Amino acid sequence: MPTLARVRPLPKDAAAHVPHARRRTELGLLVLGTLIVVCCYVLASVGTTSKIPPNLGWFLAILLGLSVVAHMANRLYAPDANPVLLPIATLLNGMGYVMIARIDQHLARLQAAWTAVGVAAYLLTLMFIRRSRDLDRYRYLLLLAAVALMLAPLVPHLGRTINGARLWIYIGPVNGQPVELAKLALCIFFASYFTERRELLSVPTYRIGDRLVLDPRPLGPILVAWGFAMLVLAAERDIGFALLIFVLFIAMLWLATGRALWLVAGLALFALGAFISSRLFWQVHQRVTAWLDPWQHASGSAYQLVQGLYGMGLGGLIGTGLGYGYLQSNGTLPTFPFPYSDYIFASFGEEMGLLGTSLIVFAFVLMVGAGLRIAQQARSEFSKLAAAGLTLILGMQAFFIMAGIVRLLPLTGITLPFMAYGGSSLVANYILIALLMRISDEGGRPAVASQATARTVQAAA
Repeated sequence: MPTLARVRPLPKDAAAHVPHARRRTELGLLVLGTLIVVCCYVLASVGTTSKIPPNLGWFLAILLGLSVVAHMANRLYAPDANPVLLPIATLLNGMGYVMIARIDQHLARLQAAWTAVGVAAYLLTLMFIRRSRDLDRYRYLLLLAAVALMLAPLVPHLGRTINGARLWIYIGPVNGQPVELAKLALCIFFASYFTERRELLSVPTYRIGDRLVLDPRPLGPILVAWGFAMLVLAAERDIGFALLIFVLFIAMLWLATGRALWLVAGLALFALGAFISSRLFWQVHQRVTAWLDPWQHASGSAYQLVQGLYGMGLGGLIGTGLGYGYLQSNGTLPTFPFPYSDYIFASFGEEMGLLGTSLIVFAFVLMVGAGLRIAQQARSEFSKLAAAGLTLILGMQAFFIMAGIVRLLPLTGITLPFMAYGGSSLVANYILIALLMRISDEGGRPAVASQATARTVQAAA
């Protein structure tokens, strides 16, 4: 007669073992990233002033404090979330601050304040968005919010035109780019709408003669929303975000339906839009011309591009060293304009060389990989598509600006996430990471339970 194996009861903390291990891993990575940032801060200060920074203790305390606040938020509100995403974002944010502080101390103080606001936004997002499906319920409110945010720079006496683009709003002493938040709202709206209309957009149901083709009618409302976004961005002369939202729209449509037809249609629309834009908008024409032949316009429209290439060439393999590049310092002229914002990647290329920029690219690749893994493990179809869209925003924005600096694509002028100077971009990206962490936390719970059960069964056998 067979005997039954004695099954030991499941330990109370078995289900919590993996989440706690993830959070311990996250804490260790945060400490390691903090040490790297502090070392770079000291090197940059020594290279610039030949002295160890006198505020090193405060810098370390504030950096550790912000990291611990974000980490504790994960322990309380997202214990099962991915342990890699936040440390990489913190490392990139810290490295960006080091470069900004090396160039302009006043901008560094502002960036530090915006970093604190970004961490607070991260905490509040995890506190108030406890389930990703809550975002699905308010998709039309998010669409209205995105429309209002995109229209805000066009309001007289509120929006301002800077460097040919009307993206900024000024409310007293505070200014920012509302389109940074609008892109997140549009992503959630696209994910919700495409998830609901998935079958209509992927299964041929419309009859033409004796053939069935895809019914274009369900695409009407979403095309109206996308077209409106494109018109507003065209009125604001915003090349970078117009391209980003276009790519986001086409990519999410393809991910939702799996139909390559939408990719072909997107490429055709992109080619048509690029041709029309280059003829109608001088800014687009100028950047395409500078991209095709920068050396002919080295003293004009391509000055920034050419100087950035020279700076990265000067950096070579390992760079000139932090603090030793020909960037804006002590009132001298910079090698290229805006080394702390549009061209911060070139600044790292000059002072840290090919090795340093390769590590930055690798960090963004890791973030995108973590985001796609979160999308793969998400519980619902909406969460999968939302996580994929948020990851696309992060990855494509980084790719567009880095590719523009190395002349792989025309320069778009958008910011490098977490690294470039800019408060609205930093806050929006911290909210983006928080949304990914919420989806990751939901997707990690079933895996934790199954692993604990499997270990119990193995022990019983």
